Amino acid sequence: MNHQQPRVLTTEIDLVSGKTEVGSTDLEKEEERNQQHIKTDHLLANLKQRTISGGAVTVSAQAAKFVLNLASTVILARLLTPRDFGLVAMVTVVTGFLAMFRHAGLAIPTVQREQITHAQVSNLFWINLGVSGLCALILAALSPAMAWFYRDSRITYITLILSTTFLIGGFRVQHLALLKRQMRFKAIALIEVGSMATGVCVGVVMALLHYRYWSLVGLSLATEIGAFLLTGLVSRWKPQLVAFGAHQTAGSFIFSLARGCDNLLIGRFYGASALGLYSRGAALVTRPMEQFLLPIDAVFLPTLSRLQSQPERYRATFLRLYEAIAIGVFFLSSLLLALALPLTLVLLGRKWEPASAIFAGFTFTAIQLPLSSAANWLLTSQGRGKDILRATSIAAFLTLTSFIVGLPFGPVGVAIAFSSTGLLIRMPILYYIAGRRGPVTTSDLWMRFLRHLPVWVVVFVVTWLTRGTVAHFHPLTQLFICAPIGVLVGIVFICMFQSQRKVVIHTLETVREVKKNR
Repeated sequence: MNHQQPRVLTTEIDLVSGKTEVGSTDLEKEEERNQQHIKTDHLLANLKQRTISGGAVTVSAQAAKFVLNLASTVILARLLTPRDFGLVAMVTVVTGFLAMFRHAGLAIPTVQREQITHAQVSNLFWINLGVSGLCALILAALSPAMAWFYRDSRITYITLILSTTFLIGGFRVQHLALLKRQMRFKAIALIEVGSMATGVCVGVVMALLHYRYWSLVGLSLATEIGAFLLTGLVSRWKPQLVAFGAHQTAGSFIFSLARGCDNLLIGRFYGASALGLYSRGAALVTRPMEQFLLPIDAVFLPTLSRLQSQPERYRATFLRLYEAIAIGVFFLSSLLLALALPLTLVLLGRKWEPASAIFAGFTFTAIQLPLSSAANWLLTSQGRGKDILRATSIAAFLTLTSFIVGLPFGPVGVAIAFSSTGLLIRMPILYYIAGRRGPVTTSDLWMRFLRHLPVWVVVFVVTWLTRGTVAHFHPLTQLFICAPIGVLVGIVFICMFQSQRKVVIHTLETVREVKKNR
């Protein structure tokens, strides 16, 4: 990964033995090169343009990833069965728990801290790698127990293969963090799109060759290997700080542990087929939302972190973005709920029709997830590690409770309980914690939320009523009729009110500026 490291070690030995003439010069040059990957002062002079151009690159990358993900979902859903997806989902429940440890909370502070030294960063690279290796060993050791728990011996081999992704991924955590810190979004886009394209190609080819569930394993492994190789091509290496990261890691792991229990419980009590339906229904909502948020997170978290010393500018920047997200997710989630059945049939096929109710149950997550993520940006960019731990611990408890409450009603009950709890309980608590300190208050968050909520109501009602009149048509025809009508009515409604219209105008101005800076 770092071809210069052996020379550094040799130089240090030379220094100890008294050979300092050349060695000290080499160390100074090495230190100077290392500092260039950490300094951020040069970004402040043109922060807005960097943010906008970075946003354009990242959004383009996410659009490419969305197309790749959608294409793989559509193709693999037709080549594989719900049981194939369910088998792999049984393992990814546990890998999701351990994935939080692989990062060890050391990535976010690398991006967030205004001042950080090379020594603080580079030492913890090895901690990242060590923790990742430990996670790989733990997962491999758990494979027989998981096979016993699910009563399927195939789980053992799937788990052993997927455990290697932890060790591979541990090499690149800090590289990506420093790329984000430096706002090198083109490099990040190359890594993400290239690795995903590699994984999708491998997965689809394996499915065509009738490798069944192994094609999903191959997709994950090829994606991780591709990301490892591409990261090595565009970055050098470096890690970073502990206190804030420890809270971040603990909170992320606690929530990940609770969040993965839905798959665990459904797989245990309802079997692989039910879990396959549940995982695909959830993925139709959550994956597009995650890909929608990733470019925003990648661009605006460094931006907000650089604005910590300018509270008014920080507040204005955040609220503009937050309002644009609110209108967008209200618009999208209303369409998804109204058109859940035809969307599922068109994307996945007839055999996946039972997943449409699960998909509909998750549509409220399309509101809660982006807006909660925005509130979390406040905590992260301000370095509020204890508040992150507090908020995620509460969210973890409520999430697990919602799964237990919904479990007797099957996968659909779990989906509805999780989504409704997130919107009505978890998000209000997060808003309260996020708004207690800093330039953005709780009332700021709720005022903008309630201001744009009517967009959801109007678009949903119109789209739902329209679909009722064409329900006997082919699912694709329903989409072609209902979606444009819902979109048109939503646009007209937004244009009628100044508050919504102002947000859209500002967003369009930003888009025009992006095009101008290309």
